[in-house]
Amino acid sequence: QVRLVESGGGLVQAGGTLRLSCTASGSISGHSAMGWYRQPPGEQREWVTTVTGDGERNYADSVKGRFTISRDNAQNTIYLQMNSLKPEDTAVYYCFLAGDLDYWGQGTQVSVSS
Repeated sequence: QVRLVESGGGLVQAGGTLRLSCTASGSISGHSAMGWYRQPPGEQREWVTTVTGDGERNYADSVKGRFTISRDNAQNTIYLQMNSLKPEDTAVYYCFLAGDLDYWGQGTQVSVSS
């Protein structure tokens, strides 16, 4: 069983920064891809970013250049540094791990005021 626990969400003004973290526990492999999705109010969940076990990173165009994903395999933790936040970044952010199954965290709210 894999468990993902997120933290770091909150309310910030436009242009501000937040840092999310997600720690995985259970039977996981350091080679598993991990990343983030988000779900804006009233919209579908959308992919934000992924980091592979080898450290390859990919980003959605909407966050490229503003968000940075990083990974600490020793701590089974990933981070999402979010800079230059915009009101349209407001969403519940979900961590995921792609293992033998796909696992999800409980979500953390990020709210950006204009």
